Amino acid sequence: MKFPHLNLVAILLVVFSSTLFADIQAPPASDQGPTRKLGRGLGNILYGSTEIIDSMSDVNASEGNSAAFSYGLVRGLGRTFARFGYGIFETATFPFPTQHGTYQPPYNNNIQWLNSGYSEFPPEIGFETKYDYSRQYSCQSW
Repeated sequence: MKFPHLNLVAILLVVFSSTLFADIQAPPASDQGPTRKLGRGLGNILYGSTEIIDSMSDVNASEGNSAAFSYGLVRGLGRTFARFGYGIFETATFPFPTQHGTYQPPYNNNIQWLNSGYSEFPPEIGFETKYDYSRQYSCQSW
């Protein structure tokens, strides 16, 4: 038994299957969602105090011990309280896109030439990590 419409079915299958390709790429803002905002807020509340040690270490490397135990300590305390405040804000408002209709952090990112920017998560103290948002290296040419 022959199927006379087999060619027509094959042509229609090819034509319609070519329109079924979906966009499998994630949109640019897909990595910044409510769960990341909640995690960022909790991280700022729980680990924001690492800013004290990190700020003292940065100031010690650039300006010496006296500055580290005075200016570095004061700067670290200020950054700790700022992170705590941001953490409370982001934890309380995590279901809502509050930063210009997105879930981006409300503070400035850590810009290389600006020493008062904040990274997305608090700095890590101790063991090395594979994530580049938490540790900064300074290269010195001899």
